[in-house]
Amino acid sequence: MIIWINGPFGGGKTTLAAHLHQHLEGAITTDPEEVGFLLRNSIGDHPDRRGDFQDYPMWRELVARVCTELDRFTHGGPVIAPMTLLRREYADDIFDALHKDGIEVRHLLVHADSDTIGARIESSMEFPGDEERSEKVRAFRRRKQADYEQAYTTWLAERADVIDTTGLSPDQVAAQALSLLRIP
Repeated sequence: MIIWINGPFGGGKTTLAAHLHQHLEGAITTDPEEVGFLLRNSIGDHPDRRGDFQDYPMWRELVARVCTELDRFTHGGPVIAPMTLLRREYADDIFDALHKDGIEVRHLLVHADSDTIGARIESSMEFPGDEERSEKVRAFRRRKQADYEQAYTTWLAERADVIDTTGLSPDQVAAQALSLLRIP
């Protein structure tokens, strides 16, 4: 089983993944962003380079392949994949490929109201001691906030199990996720 954790940038996906990893025996966590970093480094300054690695069909194919192989390695997982997917067709590419391989996908969405997400972004310090790098991450997350809101209202809320994290502790979010997954 693949547990895909979706949500806004800075919304708590990695925190939930860590909590689920602790609670689910035999679980492993994979970071689809690492596949993107591999592609970005490999492509370098090629003239066909794109700004967002999710725009490469090969990224979506490779992510699905990695998740499939990890599911096989763990004999059914769970494999936890925290990654924001805001374009429906990109999610379809990945999830359809996994379904074709016979892999169960559970799509969880950590959601919070925009004020809460904004406050989380502003208080984040991705690189302690390096304010400049941390601000670059916060600026990226701010730019993506409206994209998340649009995806949430047009398709995400209906295609995932939504966990409203507004006002919840990480432990409470994990408890809701385990309940949705029907895993004690």
